[in-house]
Amino acid sequence: MAAGGFCKLPNGMVVVALNLPYDPAGVRVLVHAQNRARALTRLRNLGLRAIYLRGNAAPPTPDEITAVLHHPDGLIWRTAPADNGVTAPELWHPIRALLRRPPAVPQG
Repeated sequence: MAAGGFCKLPNGMVVVALNLPYDPAGVRVLVHAQNRARALTRLRNLGLRAIYLRGNAAPPTPDEITAVLHHPDGLIWRTAPADNGVTAPELWHPIRALLRRPPAVPQG
């Protein structure tokens, strides 16, 4: 199950943020949609089938909301922050870039 949360905007739409296990670090995905169910459906339609949002433990920050609202697709990702919350600055990527990436092969 993915950690995440949502924020309802004044116009009634929502921004959903999910931390997904992908590669060793994981990714944070942001989705802009009419409601939470449609946001999760958008991800499932892209092939991310086992995506559920339970609770609101990690809602999107104001900067994340701004980023997804200004993206034409309304669906972006970047590497998830570490447990201590410190990350190197990274730009947001369109979801197509994530789905094209081959998964990392474990060494050993």
